[in-house]
Amino acid sequence: MTDRRIIVGYDRSSDAKAAAIWALDEASRTGASVEFFFAYEWPAWAPATGTLPVASVWPDGETDRAVKGMLNEAVAAAKQTHPGVATHTSIVNNSAALTLIDRSDEAALIVLGSRGHSAVAGLLGSVSVAVSAHAHCPVVVVRGEAPASAPVVVGIDDSPSAPAVLAFAFEQAAAHGVPLRVVRAWAPVAGIWEESPITTRTVTPAERQPFDDLVAGWRAKFPQVEVSAEAVVDHPAGALTQASRTAQLLVAGTRGRGTVRGMLLGSVSQHLLRHSACTVVVVHETARD
Repeated sequence: MTDRRIIVGYDRSSDAKAAAIWALDEASRTGASVEFFFAYEWPAWAPATGTLPVASVWPDGETDRAVKGMLNEAVAAAKQTHPGVATHTSIVNNSAALTLIDRSDEAALIVLGSRGHSAVAGLLGSVSVAVSAHAHCPVVVVRGEAPASAPVVVGIDDSPSAPAVLAFAFEQAAAHGVPLRVVRAWAPVAGIWEESPITTRTVTPAERQPFDDLVAGWRAKFPQVEVSAEAVVDHPAGALTQASRTAQLLVAGTRGRGTVRGMLLGSVSQHLLRHSACTVVVVHETARD
């Protein structure tokens, strides 16, 4: 990675505070710095005609001072709880999603709360989906509360992102000294394949072999991690959501494609960002060492 900086979206909400704690804990472990980020996303349009004056669409001085004060408070609190972590702040008058996607090219991680983080109420749902789809680094969306002893769960498939996804999951499990559950889910089939073994919710040895071989290679790299490999016939979104209920971290890749304008993300990743019981990490095949 070109910059060991973790960027965390912050707006003083409870979800943003949880994201900040996660980011600071990770930075303390890895030696990264943390940047508290806020985006003004005020309306960029006004009626073409009108009989009344239109208010300024940019924040006034009082609002700007309040936001700067909020970020400075976050930095002061971080120095108390994580004195060894270097911290920074940034404020932009631009799209949160587009800015974070651009900044992700030089970041170690982007960390977001599950709600909040915008001058526009309720916007983070779209921000987290867009950033997770297009970021150049892993994106963490902090959700729920889990025991420190809970396992890490990782879901993989046959996409090119699988090695990067496994690498992140094994590193997290090793760092926290917890077990790792590797889940490979095959969606049930129907129609002309109705009589095949996969319809009876079984995975044949031949179908499972590449999965077992892949996991075995990572076991050898991380012998200290207790690993279970689970091959199931179930919709991946459902299987991983169920697994998240007893996990502290759920790691997944994405098959999302398209331009930034499209804000596309794979359906499984979208589902997990909205329904996982624990924190979700979306990792791309372009993740850097």
